Amino acid sequence: MNIQKMLKQAQQMQAKMEVMQEELAQKEVLGASGGGAVQVTLSGKHDMKAITIDASLVDPAEKEMLEDMIIAAFNDAKQKADALNADAMSDATGGMKLPF
Repeated sequence: MNIQKMLKQAQQMQAKMEVMQEELAQKEVLGASGGGAVQVTLSGKHDMKAITIDASLVDPAEKEMLEDMIIAAFNDAKQKADALNADAMSDATGGMKLPF
């Protein structure tokens, strides 16, 4: 096999993956539980964008602060998990930057 052809294909694949990741980051999905009493909006990169908790489940005076704290805690945990995954991938690939 031609190594230069393989490298070119790998570069093309990496470029496509980067475009796909950028497109996914712009998309959002909505998850719900409790018949819609709790709803979570995530980006395609798994960043929590919003959470809505039905007022009947919490003290209405504390609802907005609780929603903000849940978003912050989720995103903090996600950031730490992403770093852990990146370190593991770096160790596995010997430091080569792959499009994963």
